[in-house]
Amino acid sequence: MPLIETRNIWKTYEMGTIQVNALQGVSISIDKGDYIAIMGPSGSGKSTLMNLIGCLDTPSKGEYYFCGNLVSKMEEDELAQIRNKEIGFVFQTFNLMPRSTAFHNVELPLIYNGTPKEIRKEKTAKALTSVDLADRMTHRPNELSGGQRQRVAIARALVNEPALILADEPTGNLDTKTGLEIMQLFSRLHREGNTIIIVTHERDVATYADRILFIRDGQIESDELVSIEEKKSNGTMV
Repeated sequence: MPLIETRNIWKTYEMGTIQVNALQGVSISIDKGDYIAIMGPSGSGKSTLMNLIGCLDTPSKGEYYFCGNLVSKMEEDELAQIRNKEIGFVFQTFNLMPRSTAFHNVELPLIYNGTPKEIRKEKTAKALTSVDLADRMTHRPNELSGGQRQRVAIARALVNEPALILADEPTGNLDTKTGLEIMQLFSRLHREGNTIIIVTHERDVATYADRILFIRDGQIESDELVSIEEKKSNGTMV
């Protein structure tokens, strides 16, 4: 059974008297343990597809199954539960609380879902250690570099041990060297068994994944495996 399956997904927006089809009949299948990149030009529909996969939005028509459950027909409270427990989000802008420590930022999803305090402490420390920030737990975002802030965001995404890590342009606000370190971290997390979907407009970033979905005009234009040769030529073999 696929972890993610969309069947003829459409997303239509009403803009005055005009209908805009952001997605037009998208069907994809993603298995547990996959590492996928979604690419496409601005306005292609890749962000809309990401929002649907992440249960941040619902399709206008078509079916979306997550872990075998038909989530395209779920109510908002059910979607919120999936977002909190099953999907770890990583954003380009980090989305950290500026006055809270790295530890508290990572702990937040566990507080929201009612995890007992002692278990919270253990899981939060484990997540921060997994992204090499064991010595930065008490630091606030303004005391951390951009790469360290993104690592905090990744730890927060990991803390619930979700079924899926969904990253939107995770290197977009980072310099080249720091972006490389973050992508190497994602590769390590994938080797450890995490399912990862990255949305990016950079081919070099996408080639860290094993498969690239290219979307244009709301449709899947290509669905290709990344060759070992391309990974080697782009330096993404880790």
